[in-house]
Amino acid sequence: MKQILVEKYKIGSLSKPFIIAEMSGNHNQSLERAIKIVEAAAASGAHALKIQTYTADTMTLNLDKPGFQINDDTSLWDGQNLYNLYQQAYTPWEWHKPIFDRAKELGMIAFSTPFDETAVDFLEELEVPLYKIASFENTDLPLIKKVAATGKPMIVSTGMATLAELDELVRTAKEAGCKDLVLLKCTSTYPATPENTNILTLPHMKQLFDDVQIGLSDHTLGIGVAIASVALGATVIEKHFTLDRADGGVDAAFSMEPAEMKALVDETERAWIAMGKVTYGPTEKEKASLKFRRSIYVSKDIKAGEKFTTENIKIVRPGYGLQPKYFNQVLNKKARKDYSVGTPLKFEDI
Repeated sequence: MKQILVEKYKIGSLSKPFIIAEMSGNHNQSLERAIKIVEAAAASGAHALKIQTYTADTMTLNLDKPGFQINDDTSLWDGQNLYNLYQQAYTPWEWHKPIFDRAKELGMIAFSTPFDETAVDFLEELEVPLYKIASFENTDLPLIKKVAATGKPMIVSTGMATLAELDELVRTAKEAGCKDLVLLKCTSTYPATPENTNILTLPHMKQLFDDVQIGLSDHTLGIGVAIASVALGATVIEKHFTLDRADGGVDAAFSMEPAEMKALVDETERAWIAMGKVTYGPTEKEKASLKFRRSIYVSKDIKAGEKFTTENIKIVRPGYGLQPKYFNQVLNKKARKDYSVGTPLKFEDI
């Protein structure tokens, strides 16, 4: 099966799940805090650290007109102006190099999500090894072409994309030069709920796009959804990450803390290992346990010529005698010799 090689990591079903810690705007406009987030992500075992590359001006227009305000009482950002929100959340471009350098020092892959072509040009100067396309940008075909033309692996969140839009995305990326593509099932609500996550889409997506990797960009709380996705074929898991949700931050409410990230790394690897292969019968490790099955034993001393009855033979553990399915065949047969209690019956005895 095809594996995607990104520096020292392999992404694919033959490797443990690739775990991405997404910093987003949880640095709270402090480079010192951003570096601490990098260090905490590395200590928790995450394989990659991802940020976002944009400015308020590359994301939206500085207007207070309808449409440029978030008016949704279910949103974490209800009442905010888009431009002001992006000013608050963006990662200053001069921070990228120190953030990336620290991540690399700690053995992680460092990369970003560009939101326009200028961001791609900037990230190319920093020699990022792969790119992420956010769910809200997956219909921005000019941006997808720009990223694909770098020839580097692309990870794309599916979000609200229809099947037709995903097909167009995949074809566009491939035609523009992308050879290694990962599609992440994503629910574009913040936080997302398990009942709105629909991870059964994962194997279906893999079936439709059989030459891409599949994974999960998970906005739910906890690690259960992510672990379940591994059993459905996810090779990449992305989770927002912060030092402490109580510290606030634009994405803190649905971000993982270090102990949770450590659990995610450990348990997704266990889930991947547990998948194994289709197998029946005892494994090599189980063969030693066969002796603890039940079998037919003499439960009372028997003289030669006596009949085997429910009074003198029983189905018990251990498993050194005849299998229980032969019990009725043994009943009423005459003993060929003397048997002492505790003797396992064999085929030659009947």
